[in-house]
Amino acid sequence: MTDMIYTSGLVKRFGDVTALDGLDLVVPQGTVLGMLGPNGAGKTTAVRILTTLLKPDEGTASVAGIDLLAEPERVREQIGLSGQTAAVDEHLTGYENLEMVGRLYHLGRRTARERARSLLERFGLDDAGGRPARTYSGGMRRRLDLAAALVAAPQVLFLDEPTTGLDPRSRAGLWETIRELVRNGSTLLLTTQYMEEADRLADNIVVIDHGRVIAEGTADQLKTEIGGERVEIIVEDHSDLAQAYGVLALFAIGEVQVDPETRRLTAAVDGGADSLREALHALYLSEVAVVDVGLRRPTLDDVFLSLTGHAAANGSSRGDHVGPTGPGEEETR
Repeated sequence: MTDMIYTSGLVKRFGDVTALDGLDLVVPQGTVLGMLGPNGAGKTTAVRILTTLLKPDEGTASVAGIDLLAEPERVREQIGLSGQTAAVDEHLTGYENLEMVGRLYHLGRRTARERARSLLERFGLDDAGGRPARTYSGGMRRRLDLAAALVAAPQVLFLDEPTTGLDPRSRAGLWETIRELVRNGSTLLLTTQYMEEADRLADNIVVIDHGRVIAEGTADQLKTEIGGERVEIIVEDHSDLAQAYGVLALFAIGEVQVDPETRRLTAAVDGGADSLREALHALYLSEVAVVDVGLRRPTLDDVFLSLTGHAAANGSSRGDHVGPTGPGEEETR
């Protein structure tokens, strides 16, 4: 199987800040690589390098078998990019946006128009194609942006947190579009902070932190690595959190996780239902009132928390890298 994205030892610095610190990636043809990491991990910096918007300070990379540094123009002919913010011209109609992209790719007027009409229909925007993009909802703009990334029928597609800010229905629709692209042979690199998104879409996942890969594997492999099932309880009163923590710590493998806002405590255990039963009995004896309880398998959220030390931001915070204009300047959405 051909590797459509390959990097070795990528390093990128902005002044005293190292955004990428020897990043190694391999993405085979027709697969989806999910790239997870906290804000500041280097996800967007990696995407910008692989789409020729930034040059690395060290390392090598190829996209679609083309050396990224030696032939960036050829790389651009093979890729599509949908960034964190929908890059559409609000004053043009949906149709005009897509036709313009086609003309920029030198497809010719006729081909550009045919691609625009086809993609508007494919993304359910044909009825709105004649309206200015400023009248589109957030979900429609994201679909138009993804359509624009596909105008030139790229072999490799980079999606940088593509569903941020979308409602659940729009997100599910975009997921199905991404699945269709892969079924048709596209290769995708997907950065996301939605754990469910990576779980559903990615064939392989890398978790990066401080510009380095700290874990890699399928979703199931990563979940297996942190092991065990989770006892999860919600106590009735905030005043019981400390007591409940002490009880669960007796049964937990590793640290008990506490969310004071929801009064939820989570502990990894190795005894399954027996551990749950024993923990509930101990909580009863300690007079801790529990309003909800469950036993579940680890999720990618648990993986993220275990590997990075904190929960994912769930797409609610700002961009993750030091911007090209100078150290300490973050990209915003």
